[in-house]
Amino acid sequence: MTTWFGAQPRGMTMAQKILAAHAGLERVETGQIINAQLDLVMANELSAITAIQEFRKIKNAKRLFDPNKVVIIQDHFVPAKDIQSAKVGSAVRQFAREQGARYYEVGQGGIEHVLLPEAGLVGPGDLVIGGDSHTCTYGALGALATGVGSTDIAAAWALGEVWLKVPPTIKLVYHGKPRPWVSGKDLILYTIGKIGVDGARYAAMEFTGDGLRYLTMADRLTMANMAIEAGAKAGLFAADKQTLAYLDKSGGKVRAIQNSDADAEYAQTLEFDLGEIEPQVAAPYLPSNTVPASQVGNVPIDQVCIGFCTNGRIEDLRVAAQILKGRKVNPGTRTLVFPGSNRVAVQAIEEGLTKIFIEAGCAVNAPTCGPCIGGQLGVLADGERCVSTSNRNFKGRMGDIASQVYLASPAVAAATAVLGHIASPEEIKGLTAARRAAPKARRAGARKRR
Repeated sequence: MTTWFGAQPRGMTMAQKILAAHAGLERVETGQIINAQLDLVMANELSAITAIQEFRKIKNAKRLFDPNKVVIIQDHFVPAKDIQSAKVGSAVRQFAREQGARYYEVGQGGIEHVLLPEAGLVGPGDLVIGGDSHTCTYGALGALATGVGSTDIAAAWALGEVWLKVPPTIKLVYHGKPRPWVSGKDLILYTIGKIGVDGARYAAMEFTGDGLRYLTMADRLTMANMAIEAGAKAGLFAADKQTLAYLDKSGGKVRAIQNSDADAEYAQTLEFDLGEIEPQVAAPYLPSNTVPASQVGNVPIDQVCIGFCTNGRIEDLRVAAQILKGRKVNPGTRTLVFPGSNRVAVQAIEEGLTKIFIEAGCAVNAPTCGPCIGGQLGVLADGERCVSTSNRNFKGRMGDIASQVYLASPAVAAATAVLGHIASPEEIKGLTAARRAAPKARRAGARKRR
């Protein structure tokens, strides 16, 4: 293929390659409108209920295009918090069973963005849409995944395809070794703080650099999860040995490992030195309102929430438990723990983490989005402040319009729970950060613990 001037076209990014493959095209260009075949369509009960209504309106759409490629999960207002929630859950439950979709009931799955990767339902090269903005989480596995509205979900249920505009890609390069207590949550908060909540609007964020070798898959999933907080269409990590090891454990399949070409064209390239990044906190009311935890000052906190789809994986709970072990939460700071899935909850019990949380004075809950969306099990009152490991701190996000939410990592959240004010783990006497090691060494340590 040549241009009018005879020059060869530039290479393609990961995002372009995945979209081209699913559109049946040799190549696609930024801004091009395509119809692409889907590998998976996900909805939770809140997005599914409207999608069901729209699906019923589609002429000749009696059955799902492929029930095996449709996943429906109850995870937002579960267990049902009131009669209306129960009615929504019942309608969604009936539709899923009627259509034979992959369905996860409360108590049988967990929070969608933790559940799908650990269940092996997403893999490298996949194209996934979901009725939730944080569907971009699956980009950590080398997939292109993005959130859409319920009407798009309904059309995808009927046709198995989606209409998309090919996004430009922003390349983010992370160099060096992270400082103690710095995790993927800190890196993505720092990044959003630098580029803003619209800094990657309708772009794909491609995370690269030698510093990624220090990150766990949980770190990567957290970073991809919050790509949307910078306005991104997707957040992507190239699949590597660590990805393949994760997929081997989860049973996930590799459709195609796509890497950006060396001469791929990026809208922007940004570089970061991990050695300069401290544990971060995003103050109200934007995820971009970031500051090092050590510089926040003495801000008293009424509630701490640890878990959810952003930081509810077993690695996250281990970090929080390390800080809480042998300590008590501050009497004025109620602390709630939400494992990201039933599998995580069971593993936390087996490893003794749940016992640590309860003995520290935490309330451990079933896997649910709950207070993250101001739904239940931790809604904030007028004037209350919360430190949460979730992904959004908009005004009224977790309760009353006059409440305040600070976003942070599990380490900062746990330290805050102990001290009663926003704190870095380094403020707790006698606490030593677990040594960061290469993924191989971390896996060996995990096997030894088991």
